[in-house]
Amino acid sequence: MRVGIVILPEHRWWAAEPRWRAAETYGFDHAWTYDHLGWRTLVDGPWFDSMATLTAAAMVTDTLRLGTLVVSPHFRHPVSFARQVLAVDDISDGRFMLGLGSGATGKGGYDRSVMGEEEITPRQVTARFGEFVDLMSDVLTKPVTDFQGEYYTAVQARSHPGCVQKPRVPFLIGADGPKAMAIAARHGQGWITLGGKDATDLDDWWRGVAERADRFDQILADQGRDRATVDRFLSLDASPLFSLESVEAFRDHVGRAAELGFTDVVTHWPRPDGVYMGRESVLEDVAAEVLPGLGGRASDQKSEPESNAAPSPRVSHGEAGSSEG
Repeated sequence: MRVGIVILPEHRWWAAEPRWRAAETYGFDHAWTYDHLGWRTLVDGPWFDSMATLTAAAMVTDTLRLGTLVVSPHFRHPVSFARQVLAVDDISDGRFMLGLGSGATGKGGYDRSVMGEEEITPRQVTARFGEFVDLMSDVLTKPVTDFQGEYYTAVQARSHPGCVQKPRVPFLIGADGPKAMAIAARHGQGWITLGGKDATDLDDWWRGVAERADRFDQILADQGRDRATVDRFLSLDASPLFSLESVEAFRDHVGRAAELGFTDVVTHWPRPDGVYMGRESVLEDVAAEVLPGLGGRASDQKSEPESNAAPSPRVSHGEAGSSEG
């Protein structure tokens, strides 16, 4: 089991940098940030660009994989965005993972409304997302791309020098419905799920996770794709219980995810209040007590000679780095 952590792009870099360094030192396998113009209850607080943040993170880490959780079509065009992807993949020396999603409607739709975009139907959301992923893949893998779709156009779009990772950066596709899952099965090196929506309790949420995992298996089979070729990512904190509420809660989340065949789980850096509220002391205990036993980077670090071990990170808790700014 590999474990990742989300660091929201809400801190000035002097406060964010120690978190990214710590994620690597703690032994997480991958670290992520959200790709939004503003997000839900934090929309009036500080917020920074995802790709610039990941570029900076790439400069202060060495082996930690880095990704977006997730990029949506609301304010991105595949042709221009592909250049940013190429840059981050290059600067990180092939450690970048591109998380992609269709984009929220309803309460999560600030990215849509701030751009003056009218709400579109679920069918249009899925159709646009399919085009977005198709064109992103073409631009990142072909020397020259021409494309004419309902939502996007590309005319002689170049991709030189191409991705460090071949044939392109891995696509990890967020999908909870069957149509989006079909896109993940067609293009994804990984599938990301939030599990059951509107779950009444933790067990209900896990039932939703299991149902989606079974559905994705069937869609892979329908497309003739080997289950083993697609990694499975579960966003743990979509559950009713914050995964870093306690060490025991984290162990339980990871154990249940493993039983359902997930290869990767993702938690969130604890915040002092509001969404993902928790204690950093629990994060430190999980890093020390749980991660080394899961077989990922932390296990490799534990096996290193004592003289080569990295010092324990200390994250600044200064006022200017607080989550609400």
